[in-house]
Amino acid sequence: MGTLERAIMEALWQRPDGIFAQDLAESLESRPATTTVLTVLVRLTKKGMVSRRRIGRAHLYEAAVEKDAVVAEAMRAALEDAGDVTLAVQRFVGVVPPEVAAALRDALEARDD
Repeated sequence: MGTLERAIMEALWQRPDGIFAQDLAESLESRPATTTVLTVLVRLTKKGMVSRRRIGRAHLYEAAVEKDAVVAEAMRAALEDAGDVTLAVQRFVGVVPPEVAAALRDALEARDD
């Protein structure tokens, strides 16, 4: 995900009831034009990450995927891109805090193969 896509998704995750594109544009630190935000929202809608519903003459935008699902997919894609998955995982496990290591252990133990 690009920087603006990520910022838009973060804003949508913080507003589970949805937000209009103009309000979203005004809430972003980078202050992009509303038309730019609309372009990104259309792209994210086509990817299935955002949903929209018409309210009057405008659309209310909402996140269609949960943040943890997006993070999990990014982690999966990063591992898929690793040249040596075993080495990448070993290095990752070597730098995560103990609570993350515990969460990984718990998830692996609960996994059905």
